Amino acid sequence: MRILVAGGGGFVGSHLTDRLLDRGDEVVVLDNFSTGRRSNLDHLASTAQVEVVEHDVTERLPDLGSFDVVANLASPASPDDFARIPLAILEVGSTGTRRLLDLALACDARFLQASTSEVYGDPEVHPQHEDYVGHVDPIGPRSCYDEAKRFGEALVMAHARVHGTRVGIARIFNTYGERMAPADGRVVNTFIVQALRGEPLTVHGDGSQTRSFCHVSDLVAGLTALLDHSTNGPVNLGNPDEFTVRTLAEIVIEMTGSTSRIDSIPMPEERTGDPAQRRPDISRARDLLGWSPTVSVRDG
Repeated sequence: MRILVAGGGGFVGSHLTDRLLDRGDEVVVLDNFSTGRRSNLDHLASTAQVEVVEHDVTERLPDLGSFDVVANLASPASPDDFARIPLAILEVGSTGTRRLLDLALACDARFLQASTSEVYGDPEVHPQHEDYVGHVDPIGPRSCYDEAKRFGEALVMAHARVHGTRVGIARIFNTYGERMAPADGRVVNTFIVQALRGEPLTVHGDGSQTRSFCHVSDLVAGLTALLDHSTNGPVNLGNPDEFTVRTLAEIVIEMTGSTSRIDSIPMPEERTGDPAQRRPDISRARDLLGWSPTVSVRDG
């Protein structure tokens, strides 16, 4: 297939690009590299089946030819970005998503929207399943990302209802792995960097909040399966193994052999609204896609 990966220079997007090329697809990467990194694609410089186009999806798209699939992974996703570029996040979730949907319609391509578990907000249902409508603060410091993704899902489904666009939605839970930017504010890379430097691992509050961490190799296997499937509703993709943040810090210290201690610090204002619990119900992914993660947190 010929596939457009918007945001293909990012952490997840670059791994998805690798997976698609490995199976024989032709890929066009579209990225403005505001948060994605060219170094994530350097190993593909001599690969004839990939083309990299630097462009902002909120601007009118260049003539890129026809595609079988349009995959929208174009969005800043770091907690640090929420305070730094909130308007850009909202614009890419709205204008950018619409431009890519219109391209998919013009090509009669399947459209894959990379959404997020953040659409569930600070959930009152645990674990979170796709029928849960969420508990989101629309004006808090995280709202630019949460609401951009929620609006993106609404736009995708409206486009499908009005135009018959073939769409799929992946609700991605916490993902980690190679090519994460070391200083982007996410918890796994923050802890690893602190441990390698021998610095205290800083846990917000008492560290009892929970997360479920999925290695990027598992995630892209799920994304590829969803890309190839015809289902048009949202599908959770994540690892249902749940850890407290403090337990994660202890694992990182153990595996790096660090002498770091764990320090509890107050929750920063920009992290207000962080969910207390986060774990996916992946029954739909198992039933529809035959997918479930295989990489443990320690192996990852």
